[in-house]
Amino acid sequence: MALTIQAAREAVLAEVQPLPTEEVAVPDALGRVLAEDVAAASDVPAFSNSAMDGFAVRAGAAGRTLRVVGESRAGAPATVPVGEGEAIRISTGAAIPDGADGVLQIELVDDGGGEITVNDEVTPGRNLRAAGDDLRAGELVLPAGARLGAAELGLAAAAGRARVTCARVPRVAVLATGDELVAPGEPLGPGQIHETNGLTLAALATGAGAEVTRVAVVRDTEQETRTAIADALERADVVVLSGGVSVGPHDHVKPALDALGVREVFWRVALRPGRPTWFGTRGETLVFGLPGNPVSAMVTFVLFARPAIAAMQGAAHEAPRVTARLAEPIARHADRDECVRVILRDGVATPTGPQGSHQLRSMLRADGLAIVTAGDGEAQAGTQVDVELLA
Repeated sequence: MALTIQAAREAVLAEVQPLPTEEVAVPDALGRVLAEDVAAASDVPAFSNSAMDGFAVRAGAAGRTLRVVGESRAGAPATVPVGEGEAIRISTGAAIPDGADGVLQIELVDDGGGEITVNDEVTPGRNLRAAGDDLRAGELVLPAGARLGAAELGLAAAAGRARVTCARVPRVAVLATGDELVAPGEPLGPGQIHETNGLTLAALATGAGAEVTRVAVVRDTEQETRTAIADALERADVVVLSGGVSVGPHDHVKPALDALGVREVFWRVALRPGRPTWFGTRGETLVFGLPGNPVSAMVTFVLFARPAIAAMQGAAHEAPRVTARLAEPIARHADRDECVRVILRDGVATPTGPQGSHQLRSMLRADGLAIVTAGDGEAQAGTQVDVELLA
């Protein structure tokens, strides 16, 4: 009996084993997943500093004339304090001199060189950024499981870290099966098509944080199928196959997996597109046998392989979902939930066009997969549906 989408996803995640960790230099950690908490080593900023170019002064009324006694620049603090009737020229980010409790921006000062006239009241704390205003010493900055983007890398460096401990990047092999497949740009013979699944599945795997170590076309012979899968099993943490998982005379994937000791966890999901999805394991290696139709391959990767790759790295793997209203009626399938590719605008889900599993164009501009549950008749326009986001 075919599993529900949720049951199939739970079966996949139950087989996931965390990958080992390694230290990574912060500049090289973009896209990686933290395997440790990162706390601030000290206050950030470590000293009170100016939010403006101007003059550091003592609080007081407008109209005062003050003598300029020094300068505080970023990286070169003033060497003298601010006394009564005095000011220190200061740059944005420079340390606040002793004795000053405010900064007046340069636009509100008449600058005579050796002295200035203050044209606005300066209240205590004006244009000051206190020590620890961004991070406090010992504060948790980034939790384990966080995926490191640009801001996260900057925060790790600000927190005093040169290296961080991350999960090893999952290695993924993508094998597209079929005698009809021809490399992009090559001339087509009778009955041939340009191969797309290797490209799309490798791109999805990379976007999920994996390293794609191999993308190959496998011809529909028993020997070539077994040899290609055997090689992938030795080199990858995740093997993704497209096509060849049915029971026809030219479908060699399942017999090859069985012969190579890959344990079947499930075959078939109550899903459209993507019913003939296969999943199994050998040791800690995960194997996904995805349908050959290009939309089915992408949809099933998003539903099952993407969360597994996240979980292997210790990242959040829960499917990002929103609720939306259908823009138009959708025919229900009697016994399968359907993933309709939709554009989301203002809480409304509009199908991208014809939804055939062979129509790769239906993935173009899609924001998510609207889950239209199985049943009779139609899901009417305005029906609330869950939408699994693709981004």
